[in-house]
Amino acid sequence: MIVPCEVAVKSIIPAIRALMARELLEKYGMKQNQVAEILGVSQSAVSKYSGKVRGHAVKIEDLKDIQTSINAMVTLLINGKNQRIETLKLFCHVCITIREKGLMCQLCQKTDPAIETEECTFCLSTA
Repeated sequence: MIVPCEVAVKSIIPAIRALMARELLEKYGMKQNQVAEILGVSQSAVSKYSGKVRGHAVKIEDLKDIQTSINAMVTLLINGKNQRIETLKLFCHVCITIREKGLMCQLCQKTDPAIETEECTFCLSTA
């Protein structure tokens, strides 16, 4: 049995981090090692995020409400203030939004083909 949070850990969280990494690299002109330190990941992970090797299982970059939250998280991180709780709330908000939009359904089904996405409303009803 696949648990939606497992799918989030493998697909959604990397997608969120990829957007954050790209924002830090492109908008703020940071180096990969700086971005890695801010995000708490390796420089290699940042390289994979920026090269679209990792973090692109789900397309979320065009969703305005998600991009707004990504921008807010990046701002909190770039300011260097320890606002962990606020950052975590925003991170969870992005994940909930992705679930509400049904974007995880296809990922869950890829992981467990027995899931009938038309009948499964778990993410929609608990988000």
